[in-house]
Amino acid sequence: MLVHAVRALAASRTVDLVVVAAPEDAVDSVSAMLSEQDVPADVVVVTGGATRQDSVARTLLMLPDDVDVVLVHDAARPLVPEHVVTSVVSAVRGGHPAVVPGLPVVDTIKQVDDDSDVVRTVDRTPLRAIQTPQGFQRSVLQQAHAAADLDEAAATDDAGLVERLGVPVHVVPGHEEAFKVTRPFDVVIAEALLARRRATGAV
Repeated sequence: MLVHAVRALAASRTVDLVVVAAPEDAVDSVSAMLSEQDVPADVVVVTGGATRQDSVARTLLMLPDDVDVVLVHDAARPLVPEHVVTSVVSAVRGGHPAVVPGLPVVDTIKQVDDDSDVVRTVDRTPLRAIQTPQGFQRSVLQQAHAAADLDEAAATDDAGLVERLGVPVHVVPGHEEAFKVTRPFDVVIAEALLARRRATGAV
């Protein structure tokens, strides 16, 4: 999954460098694995932190000074299409300080209480299921991480940290193939999608 995620980012001509946060005891093995791949971008592996937020903060410290746009991507979304990556970067370069890809929520959403009884049905019209990569002006993302309160509930994504600054976050269209692989069934879907891409020469 990590290899596919790195390839997905590097496939966009807008990406010059990919920094991977790995567990401390896996940095060497991950570096060796990625060095064997034909990836059209520089790849660096660093030691991650105890949490996702810590890992992103550490990777920010490793970026060259001339990097002004940063993408944060989950390895659990290994099949994000190239055009989604490019769209996010283009929106940041177009003036949006923070950009996330998202899809309209299609399921009926209900709020329940502690007894699992329905409290209300939520209007799904304005809701979006957010994906990655999320894109940021580097200065904005650094400010968001610097301001993060360790005593506050951890944000589930970097856009959440930026929102706490009062900075607007713009949503661009996501894609169904950028789904998150978290369950055994997701692996089946990912393998089927990869098989289709191979059959059509897309991989």
